[in-house]
Amino acid sequence: MVNQNNLRWWILGTVIIGTFLGRLDGTIVNLALPKIISDFGITVSAAGWIATAYILANAIFVPIWGKLGDTIGRKKVYIFGFSIFILGSVLASLSWNLSSMIVFRVIQAIAASADYPTAMAILAVTFREGKERAQALGIWSVSFAAAVVFGPLIGGPLIDIFGWQSVFLINLPIGIVGILMALRFINESVSEVKTKVFDWWGALTLGGSLSGLVLVLDKGLDWGWLSPSALVCYFVTIVLFGLFIKIEQKSPEPIVDLKFFKIPAFVNTLVNNFVVFMGMMGGVFLLPIFAQTFLGYTATESGFLFIPMAVAMMIASPLGGSFTGKIQARYIIFGSTLVAAIGLFLFTGIDPKSTALDLIIPLVIMAFGLGFGMAQRTNIIASVVDPHEIGIASSVLALVRNISGAFGIAIFATILNNSTESNVLKISRFSTITTHNPAIIKEFIALVTLKAQVNAYADVFLISAIIVFIGAFLALFLKVKNERTDIKVQVE
Repeated sequence: MVNQNNLRWWILGTVIIGTFLGRLDGTIVNLALPKIISDFGITVSAAGWIATAYILANAIFVPIWGKLGDTIGRKKVYIFGFSIFILGSVLASLSWNLSSMIVFRVIQAIAASADYPTAMAILAVTFREGKERAQALGIWSVSFAAAVVFGPLIGGPLIDIFGWQSVFLINLPIGIVGILMALRFINESVSEVKTKVFDWWGALTLGGSLSGLVLVLDKGLDWGWLSPSALVCYFVTIVLFGLFIKIEQKSPEPIVDLKFFKIPAFVNTLVNNFVVFMGMMGGVFLLPIFAQTFLGYTATESGFLFIPMAVAMMIASPLGGSFTGKIQARYIIFGSTLVAAIGLFLFTGIDPKSTALDLIIPLVIMAFGLGFGMAQRTNIIASVVDPHEIGIASSVLALVRNISGAFGIAIFATILNNSTESNVLKISRFSTITTHNPAIIKEFIALVTLKAQVNAYADVFLISAIIVFIGAFLALFLKVKNERTDIKVQVE
């Protein structure tokens, strides 16, 4: 028998496994794409739909799972989602062409999207005291960073030795352990308010709106931001979102309770999360590309750069949570976000002569800053809503983080392209060549392009640092009144 005082920590360990595995899958599969492209005989552009389909399905179903967890039981939804995720992983390993891979990835994504809202709700009702809950949420948040870091480290050797199928099959043994732990340790919890009619129309319109938004963010750079396909996505997003708002205003049991957005602390926390994650994802996703393109690193070597980042976040997240009740959350979030902005700003000095340390030090500073405020951001969401709506509130937070990351990557990829073109013209304008030798001219063009690309990376990191810097000051408007430190729960 597990001691009741220790049970909650076993529960924390259990949901960490689920969260880690779900996020690991999102990073590790990208490493396998070259092998999948070769085996299936498809283009790089076509292979992009493997990731796009996963992102779309994951975004759409997060609020649905959050509502279902609050309604029929978080443990049931968590275990069901985890089980289907494992099944989807095994099926994905058996894929024989692009179509089958996309179908199985969608199954995986739908199941994986059950994890975040149910896991956060389970932790919120397990850790009832405010400070302890913040620490638990901080430790849990580490699994996100760990998955990003260990994806390349685990995936590289697996693919090289066992083939691309192994990145899916690795989920089977770990997943079985996670399910057994969930069955053993997690108590069932449900909302005190029983749902009589599920808001399917709200779910459908929100899902359709999110589909249009995520799709254009993912493909807009390839299509062109004003292309017919992009314009259709904008139209679908706006119209369906408008319908969603009207439906939620009239629904007796909305899938997203709009009264959340009347809570200043809730809204300000979402805004801070959006700005911070947009700036961070927009800047950091370029680092492995820079390291491999300009510094000659392999994919595995690029992954090693992120290990100190994960360690910094692992230390900072629970440490930041330990200050709950001692310092106002807004000051912790302000300071931590400011540190993250400084870390991003330090990347503006990178160039082809940069050493590994030149990348690691800014990464560590940024990760420590981000991690230090992570628990506070998450804890505010759990503290300012009614206990029976924690699942759906956390799903809104997950949506904001996912969409902000997609925004960041889309916007900064566009800035990188535009800045490179602008820099080529700028550098060329102030450069002269006095020879007609074709070899020298070719080398000159290559050097101008190289300089333009390096300067473009500096531009992106500067803009991302400014955005996160602004996010730091927005945190000062965060005020949490009557924060709940106890959460009642029905246990079955």
